[in-house]
Amino acid sequence: MGMRGKVALGAVVGVVVIGVVSANAGDNANSSADNGKGKDKDKGSSTSAQHPFGNGSGSGSGSGSTGAAKGTKAAEKTEAAFAGDGDFQVGSDVKPGTYRTTGNGDGDGDGDGDGMCYWERAKDAKGEMDSILANDNVSGTSYVTIKATDKLFKSSGCKDWTAVDPKAKGTAVSKMAGDGGMFRVGTDIAPGTYRSTGNTDDSCYWERAKDADHGLKSILANNNVTGTAVVTISASDGYFKTTGCKDWKKAG
Repeated sequence: MGMRGKVALGAVVGVVVIGVVSANAGDNANSSADNGKGKDKDKGSSTSAQHPFGNGSGSGSGSGSTGAAKGTKAAEKTEAAFAGDGDFQVGSDVKPGTYRTTGNGDGDGDGDGDGMCYWERAKDAKGEMDSILANDNVSGTSYVTIKATDKLFKSSGCKDWTAVDPKAKGTAVSKMAGDGGMFRVGTDIAPGTYRSTGNTDDSCYWERAKDADHGLKSILANNNVTGTAVVTISASDGYFKTTGCKDWKKAG
């Protein structure tokens, strides 16, 4: 279970959810893991590369950015809350709350996800599949909310995590990198209708999420797209994930 970049669970919900890698432990984890095999196993992960815009700036980032820098810096504290490697007991090592990591690499380049940032919320320290409440493979940026009922938070190969102030407001931009990972709506990106063109082979995955819990119930809508993708991000949405897509621009 601890192998970085190979543990994110796959799940299928209805006809729209095609490749979500985060799953609640109670949502048939064994079946979910089977669905994660093959070319779609990493679809829906909070992957993001270091791009010239989007939320690739702020504490812990390894790249520069324009446009969203003010928003992302306002959304987090400047000092790291805890390190990007280690197992942390919730309540003693790490407090419940929402955290952010950014500037992570995209693995070793061979496409299997090894070398990526991997995180996991767990209900116990047994290290079993049923222990997992939610998890993700990350390159670039991710947000995650650790709950008081969680027992353990695992992080491997990640940049340091910083605490997010839920009341912080930033300067939201109207464009984002197609591989930009996880964006906070209203802080990193503005609500509206966005368009991404030139995507191939269902490699573009997007997801509208109501929170950063990363459970199946967090997902408002998602899709894998070939060609042109169009999605309306509502002001009431919490986050928007994008991986493997061409860059997004606001269309309306």
